[in-house]
Amino acid sequence: MENSEVLTDLDVAGTSSTTKSVMKKLPEVTLAFWIMKIAATTLGETAGDLFAQTLKLGYFLTTIALFLIFVVTLVVQLRSSRYNPFFYWTVILSTSMAGTTMSDFMNRDASSKYLSAGATKLGWGPQGLGLGYPAGAAILVSMLLAIFLAWKLSGMTFQIRDIVTFKGEALFWSAILVSNTLGTSMGDFLSDSSGLGYAGGALLVTGVLAVLVALMKLPAVPNVLLFWIAFVLTRPLGATAGDFLTKPVAKGGLDLGTAGSSAVLLAVLFGLMAYAYVQERRTTGRAATDEQEPATRQAG
Repeated sequence: MENSEVLTDLDVAGTSSTTKSVMKKLPEVTLAFWIMKIAATTLGETAGDLFAQTLKLGYFLTTIALFLIFVVTLVVQLRSSRYNPFFYWTVILSTSMAGTTMSDFMNRDASSKYLSAGATKLGWGPQGLGLGYPAGAAILVSMLLAIFLAWKLSGMTFQIRDIVTFKGEALFWSAILVSNTLGTSMGDFLSDSSGLGYAGGALLVTGVLAVLVALMKLPAVPNVLLFWIAFVLTRPLGATAGDFLTKPVAKGGLDLGTAGSSAVLLAVLFGLMAYAYVQERRTTGRAATDEQEPATRQAG
């Protein structure tokens, strides 16, 4: 995949100075990246449920509000000239929160199965489309494939470390929003309808992710494909983990509540973002020093 990778419109073959001048906008995919992804998606699940269910705003109003937050955070990320962990992971969090309520609005309805005891309505507006998890997942998979097809036809690279153009980022974040919504549907299906429960669903997804790690050793399997499969699957892992933290003990959860769980997860994610920011500054500083040393030696 690396050898046949499509160059972006800011890449100039054979000119290392041009490559050095391009600022990185997205992070390196490391173990820390996946830890932060799971933390952000788990928080997205608990925070989405906090607004829609605990505060009783409903799926419709919460989806509109969280989608607007996503747009604001995305504009900040797109306007940034270089990678900033706070900007990047805030967008990931906003897509996770919006994806949670978008999935719930698509798949659920106002039946007693999805409402608390005695409740007949959840917030203002439509209660949900009631498509069900299979139909909702089919629609989201189709949307995700359409985005990837448009991405492929655009000639932009799929390697996230090399995405440096506005068009590339727009395609990337579109895929992120839909994949997080799809992952929420998968997680809710595993938790609510599969019979596995919250812990069982999380264990199943963890097992599949372990298989993906093993497949990375096989040259025949493109790492870009494995990345996007893992990106989708870490969302149901976060969804089942979030449900496990917040749902009642009678339903197999720990009953920690959406507010308390969200506060703890936000503190964890903020700490991880601060750590990533410090590491990024150190890396940038070392890179600048390395570039200055040859010029200093030549001047001497």
